[in-house]
Amino acid sequence: MTIYDFEVEKADGTTMSMREYQGKVLLIVNTASKCGFTPQYEGLQKLYELYRDRGFEVLAFPCNQFGNQEPGSNEEIQTFCSTTYRVTFPVFAKVDVNGPNAHPLFEYLKKQAKGALGSEAIKWNFTKFLVDRDGRVVKRYAPQTSPESIREDIEACLVHASRGQ
Repeated sequence: MTIYDFEVEKADGTTMSMREYQGKVLLIVNTASKCGFTPQYEGLQKLYELYRDRGFEVLAFPCNQFGNQEPGSNEEIQTFCSTTYRVTFPVFAKVDVNGPNAHPLFEYLKKQAKGALGSEAIKWNFTKFLVDRDGRVVKRYAPQTSPESIREDIEACLVHASRGQ
């Protein structure tokens, strides 16, 4: 199983396969609009602009499980991201990342890259998962890890071409 075996819901309610991202380096982030880490949207957008032409994507999944910091509708979240931070990378429909209703993609990510002390649970908004071109989860980053500090790891993944390409 890889991340390409999952489907996700876009903000407009349609479903898409993660296979659409096959061969790309991904940074998958659970986000929130009313969090102390929300300004990271700016850094995530900068990463996206810097590396998208080399096969890099940022995938944001809003989540309201931490302090009710993402109370808006999918439409409100889209408007906030585009107007406040000029986000142009995909912001998907709201998901749960922990608990009985956790999205299967996040269940998979958490098993592949455990957090501090081997914990699987996501502790807060803006936890980030770096995925290489082959769909392997390379690393998990804590919410306080700035997007800028991940550049070296992203560049390393971009350099390593996918097998068979």
